[in-house]
Parts: sequence; C-alpha cells; structure tokens
Amino acid sequence: MLADWLLLLRPRQWTKNLVVFAGLLFTGRFSQFHAFTVTLAAFAVFCLLSSAGYLVNDAIDAEQDRKHPAKCRRPIAARRIRPGAAIGMAMVLAGLALGAAGMLGRLLLFVALAYLAVTLTYSLYWKHQVILDLLAIAGGFLLRALAGTVVLGVVTSSWLFVCVFLLALLLGLGKRRHELFMLEGKASSHRPVLQEYGRPFLDQGLAMTSASAIVTYAVYAISSPTAAAHSWLVFTVPLVMYAILRYLYLVFHRDLGGSPEELFLKDRPLYLTIALWALSVVYIFTSHH
Repeated sequence: MLADWLLLLRPRQWTKNLVVFAGLLFTGRFSQFHAFTVTLAAFAVFCLLSSAGYLVNDAIDAEQDRKHPAKCRRPIAARRIRPGAAIGMAMVLAGLALGAAGMLGRLLLFVALAYLAVTLTYSLYWKHQVILDLLAIAGGFLLRALAGTVVLGVVTSSWLFVCVFLLALLLGLGKRRHELFMLEGKASSHRPVLQEYGRPFLDQGLAMTSASAIVTYAVYAISSPTAAAHSWLVFTVPLVMYAILRYLYLVFHRDLGGSPEELFLKDRPLYLTIALWALSVVYIFTSHH
C-alpha cells in the first residue's frame, strides 16, 4: 500500500518543480542562507501541490488509463487504491501546501492558489481542449518560476519568464508526439484530444517553439539588463542550443519524450549539458562578469 501511494505521488516528477530555483539562480543569491531556505520551502510547497494534482488527475482518468499500455499499472487504474481515498489525500496535501505558502508570504500564497487552480482545471477541462492543454501545462511552469521570485521579493527579467514558458511548451509538444507514437490508432480512446493532433502539426510546433526558445534565451543573454551586468552570460547560449537540439533528436529519432523528467535524468549528454549550464550560470553570477 505504501509503495502504491508513493507511485501516486510521483516523486520522480518533482524535478519539474526545480524551476522554482530559477529566481535564486538568476539573482545570484544562492549563497545567502535565508534566500536558499525560503526557496527550498517554496519548492516543497509545489511538490505537495503537484502531487495533489496527480492524485486528482489519476482519480479522474482511471478509466482512460486502463486503456494505456503503461498507465494501466497505476494504482487507481489497477484498482489497488480507491479514487475517493486519493481525492481525500489530495485535499490534505493541498491544505498543507497552502498553509505553508501562507506562512512564507501572501504573494506566494496567491501564486500557489493560481497553480492549484490551473492544475485542477487542467484535469477537469483544459486537457480536453486542443492547444489550450499545452498552454495550461506551460502556464504551470511559468507559475513555478514566478513563485521562486515572489518568495525572494525580487523581479527578474521578463525574457526569462518567456524562456521558461517556451521550454515548457516544447516539452508538452514532445509529450503529445510521444503519446501519438505509443498509442497509434488507440490514442483518441485514451486521451480524446489526441485525435485533434497529428504528427505534422506537432513536428511544426516543436520546430517553431524550439527556435523561439533559443532566440529568446539568446536575446536575454545578450541584451537584457541582466546581461549588461553579467556579460559572460552570452557564453551559455551554445549550451542551451545543444540541450534543445539534443532533446529534439531524442524526440524525432528515438521517439522519446513521453516522460521529460526521466529523459533528463537518463540521457547522459542532456543532463551533463544542463548541469554544466547551471554551474556556468552560478559562476557568472558569483564572479560579477
């Protein structure tokens, strides 16, 4: 039973909440103990909220998940945990998260409430709407990034938020493409909105979004106020370009992308590039170039 609950909470997907640390990273305050601890607390808040969202989503999608080759093994779909129990646990987790967010600050509480609203409405409505489902996913990442700034009481570049939004949209498109590949003719029976998508549309969306993300980050690293204060930030642009191209390679040539968080952890060139990018940003912001 404990193992089933852990599966429902999906701790592996908490890596998505690392976006919360973007504010800490791009303000150069990661060496300040208070800034790090409040950001870590905000990260924990969003881990609880995201797990609550997964519980609700799995309870709602149990019937559709039974038609999926992998998701049919999820505890609710496999009838090992009742949907009502999952909903009850989701309410407990959401209550704890919102209580902690309120203690960290009113603005963080507002962002947490907005994220919870997006997550719940996604499970109930947005995921059934073509294109809007992808924008809702990207909006969730944007709220994570915003949480990391409001908890610190700082304002970061709008270019950075656009980068986060575009990268999240890119992951969403890759996930939809992988679902079409995995489910083939049964895609619409598992997720009805998939019948509105097709490979040509998703492939064009991936190309457009990846190009936009690279250009946006390049503009941020070259001509933003942050770049003016840290001129060496431009040298991180090739790392971002490689990481995005590597992701596209995995999506197009290996038909991966269904679980981005696992992809980032299992593909050595990808996670080493991301680690090198993060270390480079830390060095640049601490050395005041």
